[in-house]
Amino acid sequence: MSYISLSDQDKKEMLAKLGIGSPADLFSCIPEGIRLKRDLDLPAPSSELEVARHFESLGRENAYDRYLSFLGGGAYDHYIPAAVDYLSSRGEFVTPYTPYQPEVSQGTLQIIFEFQTLICQLTGLDVSNASLYEGASAAAETVLMARRATGKNKVLLASSVHPQYRHVTRTYVKNLGVHIEEIAWDEAGKIDLDDLSSKIDDGTAAVVLQSPNFFGVCENIGEIAGIAGAHKALCAVVVGEAVSLGLLEAPGKLGADIVAGEAQSFGLPPSYGGPYLGFMACRKQYVRQLPGRIAGQTRDVDGNRGFVLTLATREQHIRREKATSNICTNQALCAVRATIFLESLGGEGLREMARQNIQKSAYARDRIARLPGVRKKFSGPAFNEFVCEFPKPWKDIDRILQGKGILGGISLEPHYPALRDCALICVTEKHTKDDIDRLVQAMKEALQ
Repeated sequence: MSYISLSDQDKKEMLAKLGIGSPADLFSCIPEGIRLKRDLDLPAPSSELEVARHFESLGRENAYDRYLSFLGGGAYDHYIPAAVDYLSSRGEFVTPYTPYQPEVSQGTLQIIFEFQTLICQLTGLDVSNASLYEGASAAAETVLMARRATGKNKVLLASSVHPQYRHVTRTYVKNLGVHIEEIAWDEAGKIDLDDLSSKIDDGTAAVVLQSPNFFGVCENIGEIAGIAGAHKALCAVVVGEAVSLGLLEAPGKLGADIVAGEAQSFGLPPSYGGPYLGFMACRKQYVRQLPGRIAGQTRDVDGNRGFVLTLATREQHIRREKATSNICTNQALCAVRATIFLESLGGEGLREMARQNIQKSAYARDRIARLPGVRKKFSGPAFNEFVCEFPKPWKDIDRILQGKGILGGISLEPHYPALRDCALICVTEKHTKDDIDRLVQAMKEALQ
């Protein structure tokens, strides 16, 4: 939207309405001694065309498509059907806020209800809320929810959960008396079950794991849920790559009590800081502990189907001491995009997307692991990410790859010092065989 300046007549009318003689009178309350008496040190005025070109050049510096990218780690580049952009940009979806008045918010409430239904189907659980901020705070909310549901203050958190998710979780519970212990991983890249068994006890509120985890390895959710259940602890599964739910068994069917995570993969492109889309689902007996809001289906006095806000457990709606969370920002537009994305692809379309992620990732992992001195770090089954260990410092390899227009992976050393010279590499359905072969050739040259 272009800027339209005020005319002199506009300014006179505004000053007259305010009852003042000049714009300077607006600042009369500021002491004279601290007022700026010189012009700001700004460039000379530019035309609209010049300003547009300036910001376009800045934007190109951040352009994701300038590189062939194999980055993942919580932000994934998936194909988005054109219908998602078109439909979600309609004014009816862009402008609404929280649908407090159902008589004028049926469209928003219906699509939120459909989003919740889709999340329940994908997670294999009974009830879902109407979205959260993003994956990190969703992971933290699982800990708060488990604490409320069990009355216990000890939580076992897998070290293979996304590092940023773990940091946010610790921040959330820092002053709540919650004791967090981390669980080690084994050679396969999965939770070390011996370490889990040695740390869990009847005072444990929950075991929190990620699957596929930050290393891209799929965890044995059923076995972990069994260990947690034996100690009356909840099993909470975090999902960082939502497309995996299109093919892997639903965590709820494997024994998970709470499933939360990041749904950015469903119709939200990788962006410089967001917005992202958190989700959360649980078993029916914990519905009163679920944060956020829930849209429900009902019938009006004439028997017509309708939708309303059924449960809203934030302090704006109920007594503060009974609130489960202070989550307030309405993430419905992101949930709208996710709903349109999932309903455009359908079940078979999402399964096919997930299959391509697994197949193309496996091809890339095998090709890279054949390079001299390179080895697969973990042997566990992977979805679309994997870790490779390189015979040279990854930062040196990465610098050469970037010089060739390739973002080859994420260094794990800053998050896990023990994984020195290891990189997390992601392949999605958008990568072609030529893309992968180009990456492998560039790595081969960088290793020489």
